[in-house]
Amino acid sequence: MREFEIFELNNGLRVIFKPSSGEAAHCGIIINTGTRDEQENEQGLAHFIEHTLFKGTTKRKFYHILGRIDSVGGELNAYTAKEETCIYSSFQKQYLERAVELIADITFNSTFPEKEIDKEKDVIIDEINAYKDTPAEQIYDDFESYIFCNHPLGNNILGTINSVKNIRQKHIVSFIKKHYLINNMVFSVVGDFNLVRLKYILEKHLGHYKTKGYKKLRTAPKANKVFHKKNTINTHQAHCIIGGLAPAVSSKKRNTMTLLNNLLGGPGLNSRLNLNIREKYGFTYNIDSSYITYSDTGLTAIYIGTDKNYLNKTIDLVYKELKKLCAQPLSTMQIHKAKQQLCGNIALAQENNSNVMIALGKSLLLFNKVDTLQTIYNRISDISAKELYQVANEVYNEKKLSTLIFE
Repeated sequence: MREFEIFELNNGLRVIFKPSSGEAAHCGIIINTGTRDEQENEQGLAHFIEHTLFKGTTKRKFYHILGRIDSVGGELNAYTAKEETCIYSSFQKQYLERAVELIADITFNSTFPEKEIDKEKDVIIDEINAYKDTPAEQIYDDFESYIFCNHPLGNNILGTINSVKNIRQKHIVSFIKKHYLINNMVFSVVGDFNLVRLKYILEKHLGHYKTKGYKKLRTAPKANKVFHKKNTINTHQAHCIIGGLAPAVSSKKRNTMTLLNNLLGGPGLNSRLNLNIREKYGFTYNIDSSYITYSDTGLTAIYIGTDKNYLNKTIDLVYKELKKLCAQPLSTMQIHKAKQQLCGNIALAQENNSNVMIALGKSLLLFNKVDTLQTIYNRISDISAKELYQVANEVYNEKKLSTLIFE
C-alpha cells in the first residue's frame, strides 16, 4: 500500500488514510472554518460551537457523548484555530467504528440545548479570565490583534466576555448551516486498518450526510503600520514579542521560511537564539521563534521572557542575530546542517500519529493533495543559501518588524 490513500465518499466528503502499525489509532474531521470566518458580532462563536458540540445530539445526552470513547480508554477532543475546527479521537483500533460514528453524530446532529449553552458561557468566561493570568500566552494574541488590526485574524479565538454572553442558540445554528459543509471538510484516519473495511465504515456513518456547498470568501488582511508598544502588567518577568508578516501557507517561500525559523529559534537547543543569548549570557529562560501560516498571509514572532533588568540587552542581542542572517548567505556547511536538522525534526514528528492525522487532514483541506515525506525532504534539500538570504532580508528587515512588550 502507498504512504497514504485519498478517496471520496458518495456525498463528496474527502478522506485521507495513512496505514500505521500498532494498537492505537486516530481519526478526526477537520472543518475549514475558524475565528476569521466570524462576523464582527460573532466573536468567539466558532470556539463556543466547538465546546457545545459535546453537549447533546438527537440521540445522545452529554454524558453519553463523554463516556462513549473514554469508557474504552480512548480520548475525544476538539480544538478551534483561526482557520479551522477539528473534532478528533484516539482509541484502540478495534473501536474504529465507535469513534467514527460518534464524531459523525457530534458534527452533524448536535442540538445545542439552551440550558447547556448558558452553562458553557460561564466555563468559557472562566477560560478567558484564566488566559488573562498567563501573559506568556496573552502576548501572542495581543500581538496578532495589532498586526491584523481591523481584520478577523486579529480577533481572539475565545472572543470577549461580552461577546460570549450574547451568544444564543440561533447564532450557533446559523453559523453551522453556513460553514459546516461537506465540501468544507476532510476526514483523516491513521491506524492499522483494512482499506475496504475502513471505506465501508466511513460510508455507513458519514456518507449519507448532505449539505449545500458554497465558495468560501475570505478577505486578505492589509499590511498595517509597524508598531512598538509597551503594556504595563503586574508581573516579575518581562515578556516581549518581536515580529511581523511572513509568507502565507500557499507561498513558494514557505519551506524556506520554515528552515529559516528552525535555524533561528526552533525547538533545537542549538538554535541561534538559544545558543547566543540564553546559553552565552543567561539573560533569559524562554526564548524562541515561531512561524505561523494562514491561507493568505503568515506571521513570524520571536518571544522573549526575561528579567526586566535584562530586557533591553536581550532585545539588542536578538536584533544582532537577525542582522547576521541578513548580512550574508550561509556557508555550504551551515545550510547543510540546517537542512539535516529540519528533516530530522520532521521525521521524529511522524512518530506522533495523532498530530500526523491532523496534519494530513489539513493539507488535503488546504491544497486538495498531500505531499509524500520524500517530496518534502526534496524541497528542503533544494533550498539554496541565496533563497534563505533573500527571505531573511524580506522578513527580518528591522524596518518591517514590530515590538510588543509586557512589563
